[in-house]
Amino acid sequence: GSVIRAAWTRRSRGEAEKRPNRKSWKRRTDMYMRPFLLDIFFSKKFIHAKLTHRGTSKVICVATTNAKDLRNSLPSLIDPDACRIIGKLIAERSKEADVYAMAYEPRKNERIE
Repeated sequence: GSVIRAAWTRRSRGEAEKRPNRKSWKRRTDMYMRPFLLDIFFSKKFIHAKLTHRGTSKVICVATTNAKDLRNSLPSLIDPDACRIIGKLIAERSKEADVYAMAYEPRKNERIE
């Protein structure tokens, strides 16, 4: 009896070839509960923020202090004022794309101050 049950739960070769990188139930449900992911990169020289759709991995909007117009107009590319400007830009651009809620997960060993 246990051998037959094990055979039913195991994926066949054909099914594995059709969907090689099948995500776990937790990752799939998390993707649907929080579909938009905000990624912020703090460099020593600039700040880069990106909003991504988790299901399709498509970038919805991007804002960076390294862009030509911001680089020439801001006194510092990494101070709190620059962070505030990037936040406002991401908010405006995400509203234009009809995104009103997003999730942010800090990277490993990243401190938020």
